[in-house]
Amino acid sequence: MLLHHIETSGAVIEMLSVNNLVTSTPRALHSQGKKFQLDDVIEAQQFDRDILNAIFGVACGMEYIEKNSQGSQILKGYLMATLFYEPSTRTRLSFESAMKRLGGEVLTTENAREFSSAAKGETLEDSIRTVEGYSDIIVMRHFESGAAKRAAVTAGIPIINAGDGAGQHATQALLDVFTIEREIGKLDGIKVALVGDLANGRTVRSLAYLLAKYNDVKIYFVSPGVVKMKNDIKDYLTSKNVEWEESADLMEVASECDVLYQTRVQRERFGERIDLYEATRGKYTVDRHVLDVMQKHAVVMHPLPRLDEITLDVDGDPRAAYFRQTKNSLYIRMALLQLLLCRVVHYACSVQ
Repeated sequence: MLLHHIETSGAVIEMLSVNNLVTSTPRALHSQGKKFQLDDVIEAQQFDRDILNAIFGVACGMEYIEKNSQGSQILKGYLMATLFYEPSTRTRLSFESAMKRLGGEVLTTENAREFSSAAKGETLEDSIRTVEGYSDIIVMRHFESGAAKRAAVTAGIPIINAGDGAGQHATQALLDVFTIEREIGKLDGIKVALVGDLANGRTVRSLAYLLAKYNDVKIYFVSPGVVKMKNDIKDYLTSKNVEWEESADLMEVASECDVLYQTRVQRERFGERIDLYEATRGKYTVDRHVLDVMQKHAVVMHPLPRLDEITLDVDGDPRAAYFRQTKNSLYIRMALLQLLLCRVVHYACSVQ
């Protein structure tokens, strides 16, 4: 039995290694051995603060495993299927890396819309029933909003929504909130600016839902008029007493916020209206001038991929957090796979 005392991103973590399995010390027993409450991960509304804290605690432990425990076998014998009907690089590879780093195996299809039986007219429900016979968990990205819910109703194994059209991207929101806590040091009392394509961006929709779980949060919506945040999100925030404000002035908002969350304008969501896309793209760009007005502790985040909405000269600034954000995706997705497949919070650690 070995006590590990480490520091990571300013957090003090203590864990025990017992027979090569990482568990928490008594300081973290608030979640140790507790049954995980979710069967699937579909939308941000599923989570409460207790569940979020449990996931973040496990993710913290997964970082330790990734850095210090080569050849982990936590998920040995499990198979994960990645069923992606839309293009993906970071999300698909981070899930596959997460599974392999925990000893599991992966079955993958990168463009199921074109190269699976969907191209022959097979229904989503039939595809899910087939793939669940080959795997223990399915990670799915789909072009239709609501597809993940349909898959979860159909499947007898866990479903993780890796993005469904302009609907939600819950695991991205989880890693975003995890990143904000690590970068800013708190989640209550923060100001967050959501910038760019807010009408079609599933990441900002899911993030808004999660931020509503915290106290005294203010959210700024900064976007061209044609891609403004939809009323359902604004109505939800109002119902939860979350302060929000729409603004056209990026510089003013950047000077006030703790987190500037930039997104790209998504050409694939405009269909044949390329004129609207071109009129919208490039209206709000994060560059050195924006950094000059930001507070020293504030950070710039982006779910990636980016085009030209964050200039390359921003990358060298310590407030550019988007590549640290992508690294955190690995820990969050390792945690989710362990929690959904093993069903018990075994690898939590305390963050103080």
